[in-house]
Parts: sequence; structure tokens; C-alpha cells
Amino acid sequence: QVQLQESGPGLVKPSQTLSLTCTVSGGSITTKYYAWSWIRQPPGKGLEWMGVIAYDASTYYSPSLKSRTSISRDTSKNQFSLQLSSVTPEDTAVYYCARASPREYDYWGQGTQVTVSS
Repeated sequence: QVQLQESGPGLVKPSQTLSLTCTVSGGSITTKYYAWSWIRQPPGKGLEWMGVIAYDASTYYSPSLKSRTSISRDTSKNQFSLQLSSVTPEDTAVYYCARASPREYDYWGQGTQVTVSS
């Protein structure tokens, strides 16, 4: 059973960088052909795909967030991370990490609330 767990600060000040880590257990982040995603849900809105790092470390980002987003990984810890720079209150959301199989998002973390406020 694959499990994902998000971790990171729950409060970030405007203009700072939001940093979150997803720790994966029960499966390796280098296993073909899975990809590891960050998805968020602002209050009262739908899910927003932010980006992904694939099993081979290739990355893809949402065009609307690409200039502020970076996804990396630490294979020794079986973790992948999100950095979102220059945050504003509009970046307040529940942030999820999820595994993408070729057909679906099959495993999700429980989500972590991040609030951007001074």
C-alpha cells in the first residue's frame, strides 16, 4: 500500500517561498512509469494541478504557475518537494501530493493547509 504524507509550515508570509515535502512509503518514487504531483485546492474553489516530477526526474509545471514553481526530489529519502515563490494570499489552499499512474491519480496524501498571511 502506497502512502503519501505532506509536511511543511502551515503559515507563510506574503512574498516568501512556500516549501512542502511529500514523504512516500510503500513504493519508490523512481518506479517506472509513475509520476508524483502537487495539487492544491483554494477555499471554495476546485482542484488545481501545479506540477509533477516523473520517475525519471523530468518535471512539468502548470503554465500559470511555472515562473514561481519548482519540484525536486530526494531519492535517498523517497521524498519529493514543492517550492512556490513570491506567495500572495491567493496561494492560500490545501496542498496535496499524489501519485499519477498512466491512467489516474491513484494515491493521495491527506492534504495540508497552507495560509499566506502577514
